[in-house]
Amino acid sequence: MIEQAVRILRAGGLVAFPTETVYGLGADARSEKAVRRLFAVKGRPAGHPLIVHLSDRARLEEWGEMTSASSTLAKAFWPGPMTIIVKRRGVPDVVTGGLDTVGLRVPSHPMALELLRAFEGGIAAPSANRFGKVSPTTAQHVREDLGRDVDLILDGGPCAVGVESTIIDCSGEPAILRPGGVPREAIERVIGPIGLGGATRAPGTLATHYAPRARVVLATEETAAAQSRGVAGRVVVLSRRDPGGLEWRELPGTAEAVARGLYAMLRQADADGFDAIVVVLPPEEGLGLAIADRLRKAAGPRD
Repeated sequence: MIEQAVRILRAGGLVAFPTETVYGLGADARSEKAVRRLFAVKGRPAGHPLIVHLSDRARLEEWGEMTSASSTLAKAFWPGPMTIIVKRRGVPDVVTGGLDTVGLRVPSHPMALELLRAFEGGIAAPSANRFGKVSPTTAQHVREDLGRDVDLILDGGPCAVGVESTIIDCSGEPAILRPGGVPREAIERVIGPIGLGGATRAPGTLATHYAPRARVVLATEETAAAQSRGVAGRVVVLSRRDPGGLEWRELPGTAEAVARGLYAMLRQADADGFDAIVVVLPPEEGLGLAIADRLRKAAGPRD
């Protein structure tokens, strides 16, 4: 299957593949035509940059300008769920949305690494779903979302992390643009205090993103029952504590387990026909920061 995937990519096709975070929809990052097809299939705005996936941190210099921070972070966290933004080198405008920076990542999933090594190039890959919707964490999710619009789907099982990579802008003063699979605390142990937010555009930073069909309502354990009774339609509560007398799905006891299962739970709520999902936000530490970020965007304003 890897050899077939490489042939498809080299011919300008699209291949969905697993990473430790979510499944990606991949195209040859040097092929403008292939990347434009990727944008069309996903329904992604042209100005929204893509992440380029690489096989090894030694290849970072082929695609971007190294900085002290990017070198330190790559050494500490690659392969792994971290995207590093640096000044680009030879990357087509279509990949970066016209920016002079590019997001680079070396994933840790063995199938992703096997594909990248065999391809011997960069693979531009956002999540393998329609733009703005819930990211896929299984090959079946990709089939449900994209169907025949993707040329090949590599099945590497459920994603181990379950939320997207942490994005760090290293093109200037380092800053976390999107919390993700590498917690802020782990980053600060390596490079010291780091802020959240910044001016550089990055994937997954719109006000509304990761959204199921059902409306998402944020709550605490104490307010979940009352809030669910004030929402129109059929409602399900996602929380650790049974709210009593309501449709309820239990959240796991750790942030790591919640992250692994969150997108599948949101998708299942849609499949079960719920009109609204009342979900309890986790403490915003460790992976809880990334989970809260995704839930806030899922609950963001809709047209």
